[in-house]
Amino acid sequence: MDRRKFIESAALGVSAGVILPTTAFASKEICDTPIIGAGGLFYTEDAPGRWKEKVAGHLPNAELVSDSSDLKVKVVTSHPMDGYNHYIVKHMLLNQDLEFIAEHMFDPSKDAVPVSEFSLGQYTGRLYVVSMCNKHDVWLNHIDVYVYEC
Repeated sequence: MDRRKFIESAALGVSAGVILPTTAFASKEICDTPIIGAGGLFYTEDAPGRWKEKVAGHLPNAELVSDSSDLKVKVVTSHPMDGYNHYIVKHMLLNQDLEFIAEHMFDPSKDAVPVSEFSLGQYTGRLYVVSMCNKHDVWLNHIDVYVYEC
């Protein structure tokens, strides 16, 4: 192989090694399911992985709650709190870029059910809610927050 062909093929190989991984992993969402985030792994209703029988008890559910002065999100995970043996460790809120907003830690010796409320302030957009089980990993769901002025 002559020197020119060698340099061209080497440059092509380096370019492919730099461009292809960036292209393949640039998106944070595929079919509305985040795949890159804190730790790189979340289970969802559509992608429960090895825990497909555990969705109902581990997927966090979120609803918007409003009082006279504040918009809040209430997060509930339908999971028993079996002491320190098997429990929901915490709920977290992540913004639409999967960046941390807030968390609520649970104490299974005191908390009978994994329910938390977070004040949203002026937040609008997609809000991700996370539920972490001490045995069945981290679960992700979302709710869209839009405030309409009348």
